[in-house]
Order: sequence, then structure tokens, then C-alpha cells
Amino acid sequence: MQTKYWVLGIIALIAVFVISGINAIPTLDEKIVANWSQVQNQYQRRMDLVPNLVNTVKGYATHERETFEAVTNARANATKVTINAGDLNDPAAIERFEKAQGQLSSALSKLLAVSEKYPALKAEHSFFVLQSQLEGTENRISVARRDYIESVQQYNTTIRTFPGMVWARIYGSKPKPNFTGTDGAEKVPEVKF
Repeated sequence: MQTKYWVLGIIALIAVFVISGINAIPTLDEKIVANWSQVQNQYQRRMDLVPNLVNTVKGYATHERETFEAVTNARANATKVTINAGDLNDPAAIERFEKAQGQLSSALSKLLAVSEKYPALKAEHSFFVLQSQLEGTENRISVARRDYIESVQQYNTTIRTFPGMVWARIYGSKPKPNFTGTDGAEKVPEVKF
């Protein structure tokens, strides 16, 4: 009779192991996809603000054509480089996306630096509002990227440790690439207002 309970106990432990881990990998994978969507959402918010910011500055700084063109071109390039959920396993795709977004960030820094030459522009309410929205968006991008990085870390840790490695083999799961610093990211842009 005791042997029967031992066998049932072992079967119950195996069942708990199977049930508890079978959904972990797909759940974490979906979290990565959702967090990546939020990263893209925040980058899109920034891209939506750019034309308004450029037009506001254009009204005051008509001879800064090169800067406006750089921002416009960087925005156009950033909209061309997209990543879907299937590309999240491709480090080169993530690097291309980050490079395009980094170029837009650099161009925006130059545009904001132009405003220093125009005191009336800095006092303009619509410029102030757009600048504040852009700053808030940059903070949101940072938070969304952090959340994505954390979800990739959790996923990669799970598929490399027991019992997740068992499920990773069954699902054919591979480690996900993460964000890396873009060229020039180690230098903080100097923007004075």
C-alpha cells in the first residue's frame, strides 16, 4: 500500500513539473513581443512629434535648412527600419533599428541646439510644449527599453537554467539578442537652452 502512495507521489511531482513549466517559455516570449511593441510605440510617438517641432523651429530659424533636412531625413530613415516579432531573434535587425533611431536622436539634438540662437523661439509656448513632450517621450523610450531588456534577461535566464532548459529544448527556443549601445551613445549630446 505504501508503494502505491510513493508511485502516486512521484507521478504527482512529475505532473506538477510538467504543468508548471510548459507555459513558461511561451509566456516569456510573448512578454518580450509585448515589451518590444511598447518600445516601437514610444519611438513612433517621437516620430509623430518631430514634424511639429521642425515646423515650429522653422518659423524662427529659416536659414537653418541643413539642420531641418538632417532631421527630416533621419525621421524618414527611422520610419523605414522596422522590426516585427519574428526579427527579435536577429541581432543585426535590432542593430539596424537602433542605428536609425540613434541617427534621429542625434539630428533632434542638433535641432534643439539651434533654438539657442533664437531667444524668441525659446519663449514660444508651442516650442516649450513640444520640447516638454519630446523630453517626456525620450523618458518613455528609456522605460520601454528597460522593460524590454528585463524581459529578454528573464527569458534568456529561464531557457538556460533548469527546468526551463528542458522546455527550451522541446520548443527549440534560443536566446534572444538584447539592445547594445549605438555608435556614439557613450557621448552625451550637449544641448544648451
